[in-house]
Amino acid sequence: MLVVKVGKKENINQAVKRLKRKVRNVGLIKEIRKRQQFDKPSVIKRKAKQKAIRKEKWLRENGEYV
Repeated sequence: MLVVKVGKKENINQAVKRLKRKVRNVGLIKEIRKRQQFDKPSVIKRKAKQKAIRKEKWLRENGEYV
């Protein structure tokens, strides 16, 4: 759980900015979007494999592959 304590003389906008930064760094939005729909483990593996193939192909085409 994210907690942002606001000081007595602190501006509320600064506190909101800190909260947004914490949410972004923790990856909360990504996690929420990921949990909106259930994906079977086989689908997750297939997507990961396809992503790796695309990445390797791109690296080979752009001459950045070792």
